[in-house]
Amino acid sequence: MRTSETDHPTDAGHLTTRHHTVRVGGNDIFVREAGRADAPVLLAPHGYPCSSYEFRNLLPALADRWRVIAPDLPGFGYSGDPAPEDFTFDAYGRFLGAFCRTLQLDRYAIYLHDYGSQFGLRLAMADPERVTGLIIANGDIYEDVLGPKYAALKEFWADPTDEGRAQLASNVTEEGFRDEFVGDLPGRLAERVPPDLWRLHWLLMDAPTRRAGMVHLFEDQRHTLADFPCQQAYLREHRPPALILWGPHDGYMPEESGRAYLRDLPDAELHVLDAGHWALETSLPVMVPLIRDFLTRLP
Repeated sequence: MRTSETDHPTDAGHLTTRHHTVRVGGNDIFVREAGRADAPVLLAPHGYPCSSYEFRNLLPALADRWRVIAPDLPGFGYSGDPAPEDFTFDAYGRFLGAFCRTLQLDRYAIYLHDYGSQFGLRLAMADPERVTGLIIANGDIYEDVLGPKYAALKEFWADPTDEGRAQLASNVTEEGFRDEFVGDLPGRLAERVPPDLWRLHWLLMDAPTRRAGMVHLFEDQRHTLADFPCQQAYLREHRPPALILWGPHDGYMPEESGRAYLRDLPDAELHVLDAGHWALETSLPVMVPLIRDFLTRLP
């Protein structure tokens, strides 16, 4: 009898993204994961207004050698909602610590992007010995080089009125989400970004608790500015290996925001891409070889 490879398939399940739910602190957390259980870990907390969907293409691209884990943070995606008072940057940093303990992750590199960079840095600073390296992709910690889009936020933080709060709330809309994903991109790049990003995530966010939680998170973000010097000191003291992948078409974090990391990590590898804030959507073929090379060189 003739046989074929499909008659006796090779077990390559680790190369395929798996989707499951874990219980963390009384909350159901949706997780995308790829790679073998015993492989080196890359932890990927997502940004606003996204979810682990942000990493859907990166996971299988690394799964042959690394275990890539991307949770939907509480209040995002398919995860449950946190308590209203836990829509804060510190609470999300603590959540990542609890998440790592639940999955028994002892060592990990961290992908730092958007709000996920603040959450991930809080995790790194709480347990610096567990961090093998950092991939820094449009996550800002240098106040003097913030982009012009921060002006409205800073104005509200200086004078947090109800009118200003209502203006922030007006951004938590499908059109506001679309602007987050493609608003700063030239047309040749914007056409690479699927509308699924803003339409899917608006459907998942359009609930009173979540919309209010996002506004609370915008308000709480003012506290991160005071944390920037501590985060910079962490980088100087611990010198984690770092790969900086920066999309300069970004009204919040221009090219100068990426180059600023070299002040505290002079040995970091910096690549300025032809991309914007969501570089994985437009520049994945360029990023994957750089990420693979970096992860291969980690201890």
